[in-house]
Amino acid sequence: MAKLTTSSRKALPKSEFAGPGKSYPVPDRSHAANAKARASQQYNAGNLSKSAMQKIDAKANKVLKKGK
Repeated sequence: MAKLTTSSRKALPKSEFAGPGKSYPVPDRSHAANAKARASQQYNAGNLSKSAMQKIDAKANKVLKKGK
């Protein structure tokens, strides 16, 4: 996964995040794949609702489909 520094994360627009409260940055393919994995993990642990996981997956899928 590409390195995402604090300053570059803060510089990302809201549209580059997939989760609630800017919790899952998806600026590139590796971050999108990781966001999907973490969302699934949190859903299975009972910490994330199914609808929130689906929103994260949909946003990450857009980035993965673009090939960014």
